[in-house]
Amino acid sequence: MPPRLQLLPFQWQRPSTLSTILTSFLHPQSRNAHILASLSDTPGAYNKRIRRGRGPASGKGKTSGRGHKGQKQHGKVPAGFNGGQTPDIVVHGERGGVNVHATDLAPINLDRIQSWIDQGRIDATRPITVRELTQSRCIHQPKEGVKLLGRGVEKDDHEIPISSVLKQPIHLVVSRASSAAIAAVEAAGGSVTTRFYTKSAIARIMRREMHPFVSMQWNKESASAGLLGTETGEQGALTEAMVMREMGFKYRLPDPTKRRDIEYYRDPAHRGYLSHLLKPLEGPSLFFRSPVERKSAAGVKKEKILPENRLW
Repeated sequence: MPPRLQLLPFQWQRPSTLSTILTSFLHPQSRNAHILASLSDTPGAYNKRIRRGRGPASGKGKTSGRGHKGQKQHGKVPAGFNGGQTPDIVVHGERGGVNVHATDLAPINLDRIQSWIDQGRIDATRPITVRELTQSRCIHQPKEGVKLLGRGVEKDDHEIPISSVLKQPIHLVVSRASSAAIAAVEAAGGSVTTRFYTKSAIARIMRREMHPFVSMQWNKESASAGLLGTETGEQGALTEAMVMREMGFKYRLPDPTKRRDIEYYRDPAHRGYLSHLLKPLEGPSLFFRSPVERKSAAGVKKEKILPENRLW
């Protein structure tokens, strides 16, 4: 399209206002031809894809970027393929890797907790849960729970804790705890309780929509021992409904459903909160029954009566 030329006035003097208006109305503003060549799409609206095998002008013609000959040009090669010989993973074995079933826990040590107590950032007279540890910045990310470790505990030659960094008894409710940390806390007169958490449950605990440790399977007798810090109900025990009604929580704290988690929190050695569910002489395993259950399932054994004339 040829460029449009603006019309020149017939007189060199300045036209009047009326003639200027008529000229702009009859002859609208014109555009130059080079504007059409600068048109383009909105940035990000068009993504140029690679067109392989469309001739040498495309930059990916002839061999389409595969090179000349060889197995990588003719077909696909599996990852770790060594040309047909024994793979390296078989010869040297697999080392390292990531356990996809592992729980991502935030570690916390006793010396750091004691430092926060000395600074007045944590109240040692109240139960220390994942909410107190996170809000005081003792841990920065709760992740899927908290694991208590025993840094700051001195041990003897037989790996037995002899002294602790703790100066006062504390009551901790965490996801997991090491044996050295449990021994150090209990030697100072405190207690450790391991509790099952999920990522969504921790998020609701932070928003104060869920209690940090009371659930349906929580031990009512231990809850009424002063750990909650509230008045007890009938028969000296607090139920989950009473705690939720008094404190105004919206959601109930979940309990474990997987067998691995249930067995961990049933173990008294781990100070699991489900250890009160064990029957006499029963272990934390869900596979093996207790001697009492096996005896009751077998029933009363009848005594065999031999005839009188039998010699042996």
